[in-house]
Amino acid sequence: MKLIGMLDSPYVRRVAVSLQLLGLEFEHQSLSVFSTFDQFQKINPVVKAPTLVCNDGLTLMDSTLILDFAEALAAGRKSLMPLNLNDRRHALRTIGLALAACEKSVQILYERNLRPVEKRHAPWVSRVTGQLLAAFEALESDFATRQHATGSRDINQAGVSTAVAWQFAQQMLPDVVPASSFPNLQEFSQRVEALPEFSSAPHGSGTCPC
Repeated sequence: MKLIGMLDSPYVRRVAVSLQLLGLEFEHQSLSVFSTFDQFQKINPVVKAPTLVCNDGLTLMDSTLILDFAEALAAGRKSLMPLNLNDRRHALRTIGLALAACEKSVQILYERNLRPVEKRHAPWVSRVTGQLLAAFEALESDFATRQHATGSRDINQAGVSTAVAWQFAQQMLPDVVPASSFPNLQEFSQRVEALPEFSSAPHGSGTCPC
């Protein structure tokens, strides 16, 4: 399998970390949907990151859908989703909050980096910022009251998605999401970012040596 996309995307990084935790072999090709658009388009005409090229050449898109396929591949050996219904329910809520934080972070970045200053809509930015902070506030409260595993053997998708979302925000929007306001998320992040599956796929333009 081949994972296409840059690790400065939280969605690409989420998949790269998860595939490693699931024990699945893959090759990573760091292509940008902006600077290498034409090259990416030859692999996937939709030019959506992440893209997973399966062994038979079929392409999959969207991190959640790719991870659904990955979970099926690893079935019987490893899963990042809890089996207990109540634990799974809480994990799904946490994943939803983490993905909302990713989405709102990306929207703010696009507003800052792609839209001309004179065309930026302040009420929209304020609304999206409020949604971003609400997601992280809910995650902070959850991580303050519920224990989340921080080891390669026991971390689940809720932990992976939260850590990736947090690191993305800290790298790209530290002025919007100050680490000092979210001590539990910051502590959790520091622990899991030291895991080999995370450190081998750091946020940025590099390639995961998987």
